Amino acid sequence: MFAQSFKGTGALTKLMLRQNRLKILIWLLCLVGITLGTAATYPEVYQTEEDVMAFALTMDNPAMEAMIGPGYELEQHNTATIFANEMLLFTIIAVAVMNILLIGRSTRADEEEGQMELVRSLPVGRLSYLTASFNLALIINTLLFIFVGFGLYGMNLNGMNLEGALLYGGILAVAGLMFASFTALFAQLAETSRGTIGLTFGVLIAAYLIRAFGDTSIEGLAYISPLGWVVRTEVFADNHWWPVILSIVLFVVLTVITFYLNNIRDMGAGFIPERKGRANASRTLLSPLGLAFRLEKITIYSWGSILFLLSAAFGAILGELETYFADMEILQVYLQSMPGTTMADQFVSLIIAIMSLISVIPVITIALKIKSEERQNRTELVYSRPVSRKKYYGGYILLSVLSSIFFQLLIAFGLWIAGQSVMENALAIDSTFSSALVYLPAMWFVMGITVFFVGFKPKLTGIVWLYFAFCLIVVYLGDLLKLPDWMNNISVYNHIPLIPGEEVNWLTMGTLFGLALLVNVFGLIAYRNRDIVG
Repeated sequence: MFAQSFKGTGALTKLMLRQNRLKILIWLLCLVGITLGTAATYPEVYQTEEDVMAFALTMDNPAMEAMIGPGYELEQHNTATIFANEMLLFTIIAVAVMNILLIGRSTRADEEEGQMELVRSLPVGRLSYLTASFNLALIINTLLFIFVGFGLYGMNLNGMNLEGALLYGGILAVAGLMFASFTALFAQLAETSRGTIGLTFGVLIAAYLIRAFGDTSIEGLAYISPLGWVVRTEVFADNHWWPVILSIVLFVVLTVITFYLNNIRDMGAGFIPERKGRANASRTLLSPLGLAFRLEKITIYSWGSILFLLSAAFGAILGELETYFADMEILQVYLQSMPGTTMADQFVSLIIAIMSLISVIPVITIALKIKSEERQNRTELVYSRPVSRKKYYGGYILLSVLSSIFFQLLIAFGLWIAGQSVMENALAIDSTFSSALVYLPAMWFVMGITVFFVGFKPKLTGIVWLYFAFCLIVVYLGDLLKLPDWMNNISVYNHIPLIPGEEVNWLTMGTLFGLALLVNVFGLIAYRNRDIVG
């Protein structure tokens, strides 16, 4: 009887692999390619012992520990440990995002859209669909482990032995499995795919914040966070395997709980019920902007809270950063060559650049919302009323623009207000807000690319995420990878000045604004003229 619950799992696993084969291929190519490609550049960047020691000096400070995790002992630094120190945590986050999106799609989203109900009408077991989803996660993360682990070992870089390379790949794999199990668990608790994804991303952000606070203040707190475990493997040095084992234990526990909850709940239901709506609709729902805000307000509020908390967390360690570098003469000489800037200013510029890339994610999802509404045949209900396509989609576009401004203000305010309480020489409020708001034209351009593809070819909107990933690589790894100027210039974020260290080129900013306006208008016109899917 128990075996019947898993009947048809193999066929469903093959079906999911076939449905997601392009996404899986793109994710694996990006993750493996970036990891190996970046590793290959390190011997050229850190050629001498002096280069390695200079890196160790730069990384050994509270700001960098909050950002990328604890560093290594001075004598442990080599090409391999530098690579792990800089790349491991952010690669883990990328792997977690991959698993959240893929497993969220193959669990609650398929159930929400009726695909699971159609499959369950066939002679398959009650737990077979969920089991196939876990099989999908196991296959993807195992492939990642193999390609990254043996790929790094094959590069034969200084300090990269077989155990360390396999441990690095294993860390990525178990981190992916952990967040796959979190996603599957929340798919049982939440009633919607949006709730599932939102809760899992909330866990990811909370894990990052707890780890950052623990690494810079109370170290024991970092051990509460799964991300705090995986950055303590000391890969390529002492090679601790206990975080991998602990992560596997958590994965197994979450998986058992998930299967139990899936077995006792009704299809379409969740253990966290959706809040009932109002008996009478608000007048704001009579406008496209009001309807768009009603559908996306949870996204806006949750992302706004996350961005503010992340910014405040980084702002809270600015005081320690200022104290740490105060007596370092070599750094003071370096800063004198950049008049008007401090170490805190440069750190804030880097943080705002990265945070501005993160904040464009919800801006893109809001602009993409109409695509999912169209796919689920909800736009037909709207267009049965006297509403033009241009006005309806324009509501989502306007909401994306307003949200981008809101997010950037929160980022600047979080950094500034937290810095006020810990720094002797507080951040200048004008330069802090200017350094955040200057990214708006770049965000609107990325949003415009989204609108463009929604209008011309909705099936190609995945290109937007590839472009986003490219922009992130240029911001975080552009100098390290030594990409040619023409390639760096493809990223719109490469044209944004790092205030206060750089002057604003108003011609460039005006050009970016004009391009953003142009692609948005073309996308809106194309959406008005194309056929509606349904």
